Amino acid sequence: MPTVTSRTFRSGNSEAVRLPKGVAFGKDIEVTIVRSGDVLTISPKRPSVAEMVEKLLALPGPGEIEVRDTEEIPEPPGL
Repeated sequence: MPTVTSRTFRSGNSEAVRLPKGVAFGKDIEVTIVRSGDVLTISPKRPSVAEMVEKLLALPGPGEIEVRDTEEIPEPPGL
């Protein structure tokens, strides 16, 4: 697990911290921040149940999926 050092700074009325490249999440990634005493845990935001259900409903239905071949594959001799 990489350990890096950074500093806080002011961004408008908020305090911010720049994540160095080695620990950055990438551009436009929404994060969740949990504070436990002096420890801040930053992780990528998980999708909500509603978002997951929406993605599942967008998957193709049984009629839209190709049917497998019904051809039987013979067993190799000697088994």
